[in-house]
Amino acid sequence: MSTVTHDPGPAGPDLVPPAPTTSAQRFEPGGRRPGARIFNGFSHLFLLVWAIMVVYPLIWVIMSALKSDAEVIQQPLSLIPETLRWENFGRAWSEGQLGGFFLNTVLVLAGSVTLTMLLGSMAAYVLARYEFPGNRLIYYMFLSGLTLPIYLAAVPLFKGVYNTGVLFPPLGPNKHMMLIMVYVAWSLAFTVFFMHSFFRTLPHTIAEAGLVDGASHTRLFFSVMLPMAKPGLISIGIFNVLGQWNQWYLPTLLMQSVAGEPKNQVIGQGLIDLSVSQGYESDWSGLFAGVTMAMLPVLVVYLVFQRQVQSGLTAGVGK
Repeated sequence: MSTVTHDPGPAGPDLVPPAPTTSAQRFEPGGRRPGARIFNGFSHLFLLVWAIMVVYPLIWVIMSALKSDAEVIQQPLSLIPETLRWENFGRAWSEGQLGGFFLNTVLVLAGSVTLTMLLGSMAAYVLARYEFPGNRLIYYMFLSGLTLPIYLAAVPLFKGVYNTGVLFPPLGPNKHMMLIMVYVAWSLAFTVFFMHSFFRTLPHTIAEAGLVDGASHTRLFFSVMLPMAKPGLISIGIFNVLGQWNQWYLPTLLMQSVAGEPKNQVIGQGLIDLSVSQGYESDWSGLFAGVTMAMLPVLVVYLVFQRQVQSGLTAGVGK
């Protein structure tokens, strides 16, 4: 019985079947699905439109501050003035008294932001790192301050400030110290909420090592834990500066100008007074110059510290 054998033919390289394509390879950038490309295109288009909506009004205000009153009225949407009129800023600063309003705002924010950061970080650290009866109750009481609109507290706040001023004049209406205390109370809830979450992410081993080395709880907080929370402090500090700088309702409620007393109003009130006076004088270029001067410090602060703000917002998630 004969046996038939199969001739393999001439020797050659082994043929290896192609490896199956995995789902991860199919979704790599080189082989991205059409739906993902469409989504990316729409997202980039949305971001572009959003950037134009934000940047264009800022540029329009700044360029309008360099126009004459006739150009502001006749060519309101034009971004290029015929002549750059830098004197508009000097007129708004001196005749519009924005210099005094700037000084008052800086004085108030120097005290209010410092106290807010100090008291808020201390309260948040204790609530985040120490267990004691009533801990959660106190924390939720701070959180409840975020749910109360300031407009609902206008009447009791005004009465409280007025009655306090009768007993202690420096904390009465139209006083810088009073406005500092109100700003601190207004900003404390969000500061405690933000820093509480940040302090909970810090490692306990470092705090325990500090206590073993003989550091007191106060020394541990100021020398060890507070420097470690620097990204969070910078982030919440920027938020407090922006919120208090742009505040208008509270100063208007509590810082009414009194005859015979110096004007202690802040920048928000100054811009309102300047806009009201334009109804009689038609100094629109001076008004835009005042708005620009009030807006630029806020933009500069954010542009300088934007990396610190982003790192502080993401530090708690990454740890």
